[in-house]
Amino acid sequence: MATMSQTWSIFTAFTVLAVQLCTGEKSCTIWSSAGPVVQRGSSFEVYCTFNCKCKGSMYSYHPPIPQTHKEFNSTTLFLSVSKIAKNRTYSCQCSCPALDPCGLDISAGYPPESPKNIQCIYEVLNNESGVVFCTWKRGRETYLWNSSVLRVTTIPGNHTVGPVTASSKGTNELIASFSVSSSVQQISVQVQAQNALGPAWSIIHNYTLSDIATPSTPELGQPDCSSRECVIKVTQSVSTEHLEIQYREEAQTWTSYPDSGVQMSLVQDRSISSLEPYRLYHFRARSRFNTGSWSQWSANVSSWTQEEAPAKELDVWYAEPASDLKSLIVYWKEPNISISRGKITEYKLEVHNLSSVSVFSTNVSADVRNYSVQFCPDCEVTVWSCNSKGLSPPARITTRHKKAKPLEVKHEPADNHSVTISWRKPETAPGHAAYVVELYPEGYKLEELRWVRVSRKDTRTVITGIKPFECYEGAVYVVYNESSVSRTRFTRVTTLESAPAAGPIVQEEVEGNKVKVTWTEIPRGQRGGCITSYTIYLDNGSGDEQRYSIPGSETSHIITDLIPAVYNLWMTASTAAGEGPARQKLKFYIQEETQLSLLLVCVVVIVILLFLLCLFQSSAVKQRFCMFFQCLMLSDVPDPANSKWAKECTQEKGKMNLQLQHSNSTVTEEEEEPILVDVEELPKQSSDPHAPPDDSSQSPPQTSLSPMSTLLYPALTTYIKSFSHDSDSSDQTQTSLDTTIDYISSHGMGNLDEEDQEDEEEFTEMLGFFPSNIVLDSLSFGGKLTLDAVKIDCNDFLQNDSF
Repeated sequence: MATMSQTWSIFTAFTVLAVQLCTGEKSCTIWSSAGPVVQRGSSFEVYCTFNCKCKGSMYSYHPPIPQTHKEFNSTTLFLSVSKIAKNRTYSCQCSCPALDPCGLDISAGYPPESPKNIQCIYEVLNNESGVVFCTWKRGRETYLWNSSVLRVTTIPGNHTVGPVTASSKGTNELIASFSVSSSVQQISVQVQAQNALGPAWSIIHNYTLSDIATPSTPELGQPDCSSRECVIKVTQSVSTEHLEIQYREEAQTWTSYPDSGVQMSLVQDRSISSLEPYRLYHFRARSRFNTGSWSQWSANVSSWTQEEAPAKELDVWYAEPASDLKSLIVYWKEPNISISRGKITEYKLEVHNLSSVSVFSTNVSADVRNYSVQFCPDCEVTVWSCNSKGLSPPARITTRHKKAKPLEVKHEPADNHSVTISWRKPETAPGHAAYVVELYPEGYKLEELRWVRVSRKDTRTVITGIKPFECYEGAVYVVYNESSVSRTRFTRVTTLESAPAAGPIVQEEVEGNKVKVTWTEIPRGQRGGCITSYTIYLDNGSGDEQRYSIPGSETSHIITDLIPAVYNLWMTASTAAGEGPARQKLKFYIQEETQLSLLLVCVVVIVILLFLLCLFQSSAVKQRFCMFFQCLMLSDVPDPANSKWAKECTQEKGKMNLQLQHSNSTVTEEEEEPILVDVEELPKQSSDPHAPPDDSSQSPPQTSLSPMSTLLYPALTTYIKSFSHDSDSSDQTQTSLDTTIDYISSHGMGNLDEEDQEDEEEFTEMLGFFPSNIVLDSLSFGGKLTLDAVKIDCNDFLQNDSF
């Protein structure tokens, strides 16, 4: 029995412990002297009472941090909290392992402020009822959960509506709404805000519904548009006295269309005119009674107006490629929507001559902005833009240049991305229509040409979009009324400059004691601005570094008179901001001149001399050379009187008279056939000059020369000329012949012996070296022939090059 009693006691204790563990019994109880919600900045105490005898402790924050506490009694501890600034968690823990610790969350905040800025509007839904919307500001943040309600009293009837629970409209704004009938004329509203720290009330606001009445938002239908007008259907729930419609283009401000007065119909069509063609317009509307407020704006509706033919001519300009003088690149700017009045479908180009006859015509697609045409000096190019409604007015350009005094053009930076171009026209300038200022990066006219037109009254323009550290050039054109232009160029336009980032790419070509240096232009991104000059550095290792400054427009330079050595060459470029670094260093050699060329010359001369020497071994060549040089040396002409033939002939005392046809004393160069000569043999003269001639001793009166003689002596005839060739009178010639010395026999040629004939043939062959066109006007052997009567004409010989 005692054993059963002990067993029952153990079972009872175990059961009690299990129940405690299952129910989660706390080891303590925790509370605050100010409650779980306190106002920020307040002070209070937190108490903790333990349920069992154990050693307790207090913690704060999360994760828990032990706090310094005090004992209130044997089972209670407390912690003083001073000026709490935010929400905080407190807990207590006992050393009893079987029980859970206890905790408390303290919320710190502010009581609500009185609601402010209460505003109410009355939206009339129809002729029988409407809805009142009230909004207000709730004040500062309380950091606690808040609630707001709207209390409404209507007049007449003194009915109370609500309270109406408010909802949030924004960060610090609340809104509440309620319905009223059309019989209600006035309302009184008051807002109550409340949280755990207490309530707050607004002042009472009284409203007359007609003063706060507003119509419902109008509804707009899809606009029906022409090129200048759009018609919009407007639908309203109640009749209003005012309707306002606004329109705008994309990203522009709204424009209000004038109100047309009382609108009693619930559905009406409103026409919006004075619009522009081919524009996307957005429309919205709102309405108002005679009293009250405007309704909310309706949702936007959009539509395009229709197209019209382009209104103005294109802005057209041109460029002449330097490599092709017979072509012209025509440029045009894409017209803006106010000019195009529609979607451009293509561009049309025509070239006309002075007679207005079309010599070239083409159509190009809408995405093209330039075109190259064959151009004649007196032709004119016309360009049109086309849309679905027609063509634009023609834009004409010409390259006929007018001689005029150049303008005085100046340029200066306006800022880092724009430049000001100004000019002063001459005082005597003829009438003109406008100016055109063109600008492009240096060397990229055809790729990046841009221009701006300036009226004739202006003398300056500002061009924007200039890239810093870029060099530009351009020109100012004066466009005259007679379709001609004059041009004034300007260069080196830039806004910001720096020293070049690198030098040019250099190549050298050595020739003898000189070197030709060529280089390419520095890439645009490395120039740093306008290149003013290049500098070539040359070093041969002797410590004497040479510098050569080259203008920035050059691309090659020749350095001469270099001494033999090993040279290092490098090159830099400079802008107005300074000199840049070199890109590369080149090494080349100047070698000493060898005697190879002189040796080759000597070898060639020796070969020529040997050839001439071998050629000179030929007797015919030798004779021709001797006769040629003797003819040139007139002072060394041999005396025929010293020849063997002449000496033998002087022994004969006869007279040979060669009768030729008389002619003037001119030399016939075109005579080709030999001259036939009649030879008459005369008797020997006696010693007595006064004795009569001996008829018996005379030869036959006339003897004709044989063909052999005829062919043998033409050269002799042309070689020996009578002195009468240079005389003005035949008498003088006859006198000269009579006084000659007796050294040529006059008995004729037929009696020459064989030896004499051989000598004669040699002499004749020698004379054949000379030209045969040296003709004697007359040849007469009258008695005796002396050297004084002989004249050799070498001019004909020199003029004839065939022998």
